[in-house]
Amino acid sequence: MGRYKKIILAILLCILNNNNFLASSENDSKKLNVLFIIADDLNCDIGVYGNDQVQTPNIDRLAREGVLFENAHVQYPLCGPSRISLMTGLYPDQTKSKDLRLYLRQTIPDVITIGQRFIMDKYNSVRVGKIYHYHNPRDIGTSGHDDHFTWDQTVNPYGRDKIEEYKLNKVKENFDGATLSWLESEGLDSEQTDGIGAEETIKFLEKFSETKENFFLAFGLYRPHIPFVAPKKYFELYEKENMIVPSNGDDFLKTIPPPAAKSLRARKEQINLDYSTIQTVKEAYYSTTSFVDAQIGKVLDKLKETGLDKNTIVVFTSDHGYHLGEKGHWQKQTLYDRATRVPLIISGPGIISNKKIKDSPVELVDLYKTIMDLANVSTPNFVQGFSLKDVLTKNSKPKRSSAFSELRVNFDGKKAQGYSIKTDRYRLIRWTYDDEIHYELYDHKYDKEENINLVKNTSYKKTLDFLKLTLNNRVEEARKKPNGLGRQFENAKPTFEPIRIQSAKKSISD
Repeated sequence: MGRYKKIILAILLCILNNNNFLASSENDSKKLNVLFIIADDLNCDIGVYGNDQVQTPNIDRLAREGVLFENAHVQYPLCGPSRISLMTGLYPDQTKSKDLRLYLRQTIPDVITIGQRFIMDKYNSVRVGKIYHYHNPRDIGTSGHDDHFTWDQTVNPYGRDKIEEYKLNKVKENFDGATLSWLESEGLDSEQTDGIGAEETIKFLEKFSETKENFFLAFGLYRPHIPFVAPKKYFELYEKENMIVPSNGDDFLKTIPPPAAKSLRARKEQINLDYSTIQTVKEAYYSTTSFVDAQIGKVLDKLKETGLDKNTIVVFTSDHGYHLGEKGHWQKQTLYDRATRVPLIISGPGIISNKKIKDSPVELVDLYKTIMDLANVSTPNFVQGFSLKDVLTKNSKPKRSSAFSELRVNFDGKKAQGYSIKTDRYRLIRWTYDDEIHYELYDHKYDKEENINLVKNTSYKKTLDFLKLTLNNRVEEARKKPNGLGRQFENAKPTFEPIRIQSAKKSISD
């Protein structure tokens, strides 16, 4: 009888192991993929964020399918530091990166990025376009300041917009990557760098739908970053005459600390632009935004067509906001809402549809934990921020009370350090230079454009004192070295730069 018991036990074990294998296989097949889409220099002038003038039907559609965060902020309103912070789940004081020229491994060589963590979990990690910093437009077609440990595969699209740089209209003849410039381009979407990027992203979706591989697929667009380039049909969506010209706000400069004023007037050629030029530039930015929206739409359509939408999380955001003449400033690198606030939309299986998180602040540093929690992948110990999974899948609110940002400004030959917090209602900014501390305070209930500095208003004294304490605590926490991060290097110097690709002397169609 003992012999038969052993035989029966062996059979049962075989059945159990087989069932476990089947269960494991079934669980693997249900692993969630991630499609991460990030635009470059895109602010919240988007239809679903309340701008009726800007046509963004595809981003609006994505918002209806998921959760939109109206009070989302970056950690540093400049491409390189912001993107490194996002991809590592660390604050800039922890990454030691506050420079456009640094590769992340120069300061934190042991870090595990989002893509790396997925590779460790047997995902296929793919980059198309710009995820880490590229000097835009000069690095288009190169790997820029990419981190090769993050990816299994990469694609560097290169299109007509790069080839035809010589055709650009610009406010400064000696063109550089920070010069306001624009071009109403000939040709098709598919000839533009981002159009090519969309097509390459679609190819990967088609491949993964066939192979059933799990993926972290990152599609990084180069627009609407200057030069504002898009095919003519997108410019035809707008009328230059309908562009509202914001106030230059020179009187405002007298009410804020000198480093803050410096951040608003760093580009001399962009100060006091004439009325017509301002309208033209704003029209070009909106046109390029609509072009970006169209490329995102093509990718989202393919995701649905392949059926991958049923097990894919979609995350859409930007690396920072963008001033369009507000306070007399263009572009980024300020600590005001126009520069730190970004669109953030997340959709996918199990995520509530058509939900808006209006006032509660969130940070892009929260994305690492959020993405991993949604994909059921463990998060490294060093990662900062809060997971937004419960906000996305339940009726929970974000855990944090403030969104934290920082900026360094060259002022009188020295570095002035700025820190800021944005709550559901207030923004407090602290500037330190020459051992002096100065503050700015804005009340969004009455002043959404942050034009009235209330720091000397005695009726706000209790609020100011509380926010100062909150900000000081946030600064202290953001400077701590996280457990498990490994090495940190201060004052790293660029070791090399990517090979530049020069624009052509003639049109692609010539």
